[in-house]
Amino acid sequence: MAEGFARHYLGSQWRVASAGVEVHGLNPRAVAVMAEVGIDISQHHSKLIDPTYLSNSDLVVTLCGDARDRCPVTPPSVERRHWPLTDPAAATGSEEDILTVFRSVRDEIDARVQQLARENEQ
Repeated sequence: MAEGFARHYLGSQWRVASAGVEVHGLNPRAVAVMAEVGIDISQHHSKLIDPTYLSNSDLVVTLCGDARDRCPVTPPSVERRHWPLTDPAAATGSEEDILTVFRSVRDEIDARVQQLARENEQ
């Protein structure tokens, strides 16, 4: 979801990629809730974090505690931010309960990426 919003708001001047500490595949609920806001992530795919790619980045954002704790070390020149979000894939309950969590996380990511875009307009 973060990659979808980053590509939407940050434009082509940014090289945007997402990866995780494990490959789980694209969650169909993430695809569904992003489609609700008009962003198609259906062609995105899950990738493993590549330490070489990270060290050639300007900014790395981790989205949950597991990613923050297990993300490979980056050089001091790479800015790191952590957004302590709930992992929606860990949500339980009815389908509607789970989708509510996905929507909540989607909306928080949306707000944070928009803020990042505003910070970089200056």
